[in-house]
Amino acid sequence: MTDYLWPEQYGDPSWLLNDRFGLFIHWGLYSAAARHEWVMNRERIHPDKYNQYFEHFDPDLYNPQVWAEAAKDAGMKYFVVTTKHHEGFALWDSQLTDYKATNTPVQKDLLRPMVDAFREQGLKVGFYHSLIDWHHPEFPVDGLHPQRDDEAFKRQAAERDIKKYAAYLHGQVRELLTNYGKVDYLWFDFSYARENWGWSKGKGADDWQSAALEKMVLELQPNILINDRLDLDRGVGTPEQYQPSGLILKDGKPVIWEACQTLNGSWGYDRDNLDWKSVDLLVKMLIDTVSKGGNLLLNVGPNARGEIDERALETLRGIGKWMRLHSRSIYGATNSEFTAPPDCRYTQRGDRLYLHIFSWPFKHIQLPGLAGRVKYAQFLNDASEIQFGEAVESVNVPHGASVEAGNVILELPIQRPDVAVPVVELFLK
Repeated sequence: MTDYLWPEQYGDPSWLLNDRFGLFIHWGLYSAAARHEWVMNRERIHPDKYNQYFEHFDPDLYNPQVWAEAAKDAGMKYFVVTTKHHEGFALWDSQLTDYKATNTPVQKDLLRPMVDAFREQGLKVGFYHSLIDWHHPEFPVDGLHPQRDDEAFKRQAAERDIKKYAAYLHGQVRELLTNYGKVDYLWFDFSYARENWGWSKGKGADDWQSAALEKMVLELQPNILINDRLDLDRGVGTPEQYQPSGLILKDGKPVIWEACQTLNGSWGYDRDNLDWKSVDLLVKMLIDTVSKGGNLLLNVGPNARGEIDERALETLRGIGKWMRLHSRSIYGATNSEFTAPPDCRYTQRGDRLYLHIFSWPFKHIQLPGLAGRVKYAQFLNDASEIQFGEAVESVNVPHGASVEAGNVILELPIQRPDVAVPVVELFLK
């Protein structure tokens, strides 16, 4: 395995590096508001008013088997679900709060059947857990809190004790890591210690007691992976809603990371958000991520009746159609030391180099520096041979294309294969 920068006390990340593609699920009371998962913050909703979503949360159509099958069919190998988002609502039957799914009209632990369904489909289990909690009576009001502009509320909350909240935070994490079997990945969100609003400051490792929290997590689940948002400067890197320009390096070593992306710009169910990404774009984002040594964690936001939007399901089916034919350019693959030609991306798995063609050319693609290295070439979608030549020396052809020494020249058909992104599988000598 590549010499990644990885905490030795964390679990073995080999499975994450192999699987490359996971499902993120944002589901909570905000799905009833249907206006983004930060609706409580954005609209500065008072807890008493926000409670209407708690009183009416009844996902009667919830069928986690459908979710799990959709993820598997899309080619996803693991999932991460919001056990608790910033609103403070628990999807499980937490013994530390009344603000939980079992006290809503649905009267069920919503997490257990989800974990069981995804495990049955062979996916690894990940829990997202918010470090923030806008519902808890001891969570201090700061510049991110929904009541940040409510002076009367702030005065009443002046004596809140973050240490008492941290004990609650640790207690809920203990429940999650004790009662649901093996948890493969713990995804915390988020620290903001650098923020300073003058009248309040952001929160980080000291507030969460992150070192003690991490220690407890590893005692309960020694093989678990943890992300990088505990403000401890370690764990899986989690760039959000953007694609890095290349490998992520720290101290000269590659970092294990995953791009966290949405289908339409919102994490939670957002009824009126129509900015849906196309299947082609999402497939390209997956390829681009793996070509830079990363994973893609792609999000869905189920609605308040417990269903994933049909547009999201259709998108997952489209990605799955491509993955059925091309997954071996993704699973177990990573970045390559070879330089891909323009409008292309390389991924590599051992002696197989995968050329992903984002923009279809006319007849030829030149592959720099591969002369003498390629044994055989084929399209991955149908295993049809692609003939190629090699340039021993540089040539400038009158009224034709220039060829540089050391290049391999692929002979391509005029018509592109009918797939989202064509892939050429190169067997290296």
